[in-house]
Amino acid sequence: MSEKEVLHILGEKVALGESAKVSFNVAKLHTQNTIDVPVIIERSKKPGPTVLITAGIHGDEINGVEIVRQIIAKGINKPKKGTIICIPVINVFGFIHMDRLFPDGRDLNRVFPGGKGGSLASRVAHKLMTEIVPHADLILDFHTGGADRFNAAQIRIVKNEIVLDELAQVFGAPFIYYSKNLNKSFRNSCYKHGIPMLLFEGGKSFNIDSTITNTGVNGTKRVLNHLEMLNSKFKVSKPKRKDIKIADSKWIRANHSGMFKADVSVNSIVQKGDVLGHITDPYGSFNHFVKAPNDGYIFNVNESPIIYQGDAIFHISTKLES
Repeated sequence: MSEKEVLHILGEKVALGESAKVSFNVAKLHTQNTIDVPVIIERSKKPGPTVLITAGIHGDEINGVEIVRQIIAKGINKPKKGTIICIPVINVFGFIHMDRLFPDGRDLNRVFPGGKGGSLASRVAHKLMTEIVPHADLILDFHTGGADRFNAAQIRIVKNEIVLDELAQVFGAPFIYYSKNLNKSFRNSCYKHGIPMLLFEGGKSFNIDSTITNTGVNGTKRVLNHLEMLNSKFKVSKPKRKDIKIADSKWIRANHSGMFKADVSVNSIVQKGDVLGHITDPYGSFNHFVKAPNDGYIFNVNESPIIYQGDAIFHISTKLES
């Protein structure tokens, strides 16, 4: 059997046509119990691309984990050709403790590509980048809005990348948001290695939203179908609407602290001067109207009932791509 027919990953060998669950051993707890992250591998007998599907880089992003869970549970990860590797929870430490960060207080998505002798988060990033990512031809990475901020379903990519543009449109999320790769992020490290990534954002932390999960699962099916990897037993639906491409945007921040109620939801199109929400005080003596600074689409809304001056409360598009 040739080397191309055998996948050598995390010390295991997985041949064409085989399934495997291998351990991404990251560290031990202070009790000496090992923490293993399951990596689920499905290979067709027919050679083809390798797609890596990941979630849970932040331990509180449950909605992304649920999307990957459904992909596995429904058998969408069993390809007609090629290989699909799924890691539903990368930051298992944060997931266990219901915390966004690692026990060392670091954000995993700000330490890539990591180092073999660095912090705990850095070591996990390094192992992911050296032992798993090099096998991938495409990565689908699922994220969720931070804190109480609810993201509309969106694909984030950099501008002027033909392959990413095509795949983002195939995915069919309501929004394509052109954003720069952040330094030391997973996406930026993969970009530097020449591996295309679609980064999906949708929903909010500690929450599972059925519309968001359906968008993520259906988008994955469309991409796999486009790559001729999707099993023929699955139906592929067309997106309900044409995606909106956001070239630039701004955060609307609270000018006052107080109790907050949004009057518009994500996916709303608004005009300059429209009332988006209210900031009040508990005593009935103050009522501030939050207004749209420009025409645009609202694609993130802060759902926290209590906010402080300077908090990001709405994300609005300022420029659309034709």
